[in-house]
Formats: sequence, C-alpha cells, structure tokens
Amino acid sequence: MNAIRTLTLALAAVLGTACSTLAPDYQRPTAPVPASWSMGSAAPAGDGQAVADLDWRTYFADARLRELIGIALANNRDLRVTALNIEQARAQYRIQRAELFPALGLSGGQSAQRLPGDLTSSGEAQISRQFSTTVGISAWELDFFGRIRSLRDQALQTYLATEEARRSAQIGLVAELANAWLALAADRELLALAQSTYITRQQSYELTRRSFEAGAVSALDVHQASSALERARADVASYTAQVARDRNALNLLAGNPVPDALLPDRLVEAVSTVAELSAGVPSEVLVRRPDVLQAEHQLQAANASIGAARAAFFPRIALTTSAGTASASLDGLFEAGSGTWTFVPQITLPIFNAGALAASLEVAEVQREINVARYEQVIQSAFREVADALAGRATLDEQVDARRNLVAASRESLRLAEARYRNGLDSYLLFLDTQRSAYAAEQELIAVRLADAGNRVALYKALGGGWQ
Repeated sequence: MNAIRTLTLALAAVLGTACSTLAPDYQRPTAPVPASWSMGSAAPAGDGQAVADLDWRTYFADARLRELIGIALANNRDLRVTALNIEQARAQYRIQRAELFPALGLSGGQSAQRLPGDLTSSGEAQISRQFSTTVGISAWELDFFGRIRSLRDQALQTYLATEEARRSAQIGLVAELANAWLALAADRELLALAQSTYITRQQSYELTRRSFEAGAVSALDVHQASSALERARADVASYTAQVARDRNALNLLAGNPVPDALLPDRLVEAVSTVAELSAGVPSEVLVRRPDVLQAEHQLQAANASIGAARAAFFPRIALTTSAGTASASLDGLFEAGSGTWTFVPQITLPIFNAGALAASLEVAEVQREINVARYEQVIQSAFREVADALAGRATLDEQVDARRNLVAASRESLRLAEARYRNGLDSYLLFLDTQRSAYAAEQELIAVRLADAGNRVALYKALGGGWQ
C-alpha cells in the first residue's frame, strides 16, 4: 500500500499548487457616460438616501400598495421562472466545480468463466471464478493549466448573472405593479369625475328641455345640451371598461385575484415616504443597478471562457487508479496477500486539429468583445433612464401646482358662466364651452398627478431601487 500512499500525497500536492488559470486579468470597462447628469435634470446632490440601500417596503407609503407588492413577489409566475433559473444555474456551477476533485467510487463484482475440455490441460471442462472489490478514481483530469477552473469560474459568473437578473426582475415587477396600481387609481378617479359630470349634464339637459317647452330657450340649446350629455355618457362607458382592464392587469401582475380592500379609490397624494432620492454620481450609481451587474458578470464569464480556450492548447493529463482485493473465492477477499491496485496515467497532447483550437480561442475573444459592448450599452441605457426621470422630476411639481390653479380658476369660471346664462346675459354655447373647459382641466390635473406619481416610481427603479 506504500504506492497508494505515495499517489495520494502526489495528488494532494497537485491540488495544493494548481491555483492559476490562463484567463486574462479582468478590468472593468470605463463607463461611456458623462461624469454628471444633464443640466436639465433635478439631481439631488446627496442629501437624500441612496436608492440601492432603500428597501421598497420603506419607499412606498401606502400600506395597501406594500401588501399588494408582497403578494406579487410571492405569486408572480414570471418571477417564479426567474427564481427557478437561478436554481438551475447554481446546480450547473456545482456540477462544474465538482470536476476539480477526483470522483471516488466503490465497486465489487464477480467474474465466472467456463472452458470446454478441449481447451484445458486436463481434458475436462473447468469453471473459474474471481471475486474483487476496489475503490478507485476514474479519468480525473489534473488541472495544471486551469482549464477546469476557468470553466468553473465561467459557471460561477453565469450563476451570479442569473441572480442579478432575478433582482432586476424583482425591481421591475415592483415598479410595474406600482404603476398599474396608480393607473387603476387614476382611471377610477376619472370614472368618478365622468359619472359626476354625467349627472350634472343630465340635470342641465332636463332644465334646458323644460325651458324650451316653456319657450324660454331655442331648440339649438336643447340639442347642445343633449350632445354634452351623450359625450359624458360615452366617457362613463369608456372609463368603466378601462377600470376593468386595469384590474385585470393588476391581477396578472399579482399572480392572484386582488382583494377589493387593496384597490385604490383615487390617486394618493404621497406615493413615496422619501422626499428626495439621491441621484449621486453616475459612475457610482449605475454600477449598482442589477441589470448592469448582470451584464458585468456575463462579461466576466466570457473572460473566463478565454482561459479555458487557451488551456486547450496544452496537454491534458488524466488519472485512473484503483486499489482493493481480489480472490478466486469469496471468503478469500480479505485474506493476506489478496491486495491489488492499478495506476493508469494518460496524457493527451493536441498536435493537429485543422485550426479548431485557434478558432475556439478566437470565438471566446470575440464573445468577450461582444459582452463589453453589451455592458457599455446597458450602462448608457441606464444613464438615459435616470436622466429622463430626473428631467421629469425637475418640472412635475410645478406642473401639478399649475394644473391645480387651473382647476380652481375653471370652476370659478363655470360658476360665473352658469349664473350669466341663467340670467340671460350669455348664450348656452358659451356656458357649454366653459363647462367643457372645466371638465378638461379636471382630467388634466388627474393625468399630471399620475405622471408625478409614475415619475417617482420610475426614478426609484432607474436608480436601482432596493430589492430586498
């Protein structure tokens, strides 16, 4: 057994000293974006909280929305598929990592052979038997040049990229669900406005019709009032259908029917608990986004594959070895002198392969350049998303304030126009135009409030909002 101990020590020495690969040293590409956000962006300099460190449970103010997001994260099918992809990538990494170590196997068996009499020295048929039991290693590659370790690193980076993909999908789901919830709130508010307008115009139509019957107004006034009434009725029907579609979309994102208690009746005034989000420096903020980290891990995986392609040019050494006992009888397997061992080293050196190895290396190097370009593209897209969200943030507060003032002015104009029409000072057409303007101002205020809330969600997502 001295030979077995010597072999074991040699294998341990190989495992202890083989620790390098032929992969190029990884260098993170320089982000191809400006050093600061665009001049038109409202970018807090750092007084706010970094978004990547901010949990979505802390960011969103409405308890109903937070509960609904929790339901979606637990039940959304797309997110479930992403999580299963992570499990698959993790298992693939474990498989690749296991090839670094020898696979030890135990085997036992019996072989029996019968020879006819004309093939034996005695002239009589003979039956011979052999029993054996061995422990051995089969075709274990000694990774002198780091081929297997490069493949392990590639599998690890692929797994990490998949993990970042899940985080990115989770942030995307949180943002999409929040936007769907806000859209439902806005459309419910528009529906309530349309229903209120319909009731008001119905009362106006009835009053105008009675005035016409009394000879106080013309038929034109009646037809104009009827037209306004039918427009309001069409709006009610349209917004009713839109609310139903919004709820269907919300159910799909949540993965389950959403309870009525979690549905909004109107747009909330405070979507976020955080007054200002810190936009930070682009080079620091963007590299923390999960989609950027995913692209970087994919780049590192491509970098590791170059090491495997380079190692393929060098000899591959594999060992097959076993040790055990053998005997012609079962009860003699463990008697003295029954030991047996085999040691079969094998070396393979590529000599001619018609350029296949060189082509494989070229493919790996080109793939790395492709991943560099993809990484830079993701960085640029992320920069634009943040810059666009910041640009919207710069003016939305002013837009909301202006629309509120417009609604107040429109309501006062409508009150005065109605009084002048009732007193016979103005025509019904002027009153109707004022009524339409007031209705449009109310709709525009809801729309800009939705844009303001959606911008807060978009900025949270664009800055790599916390996924925990």
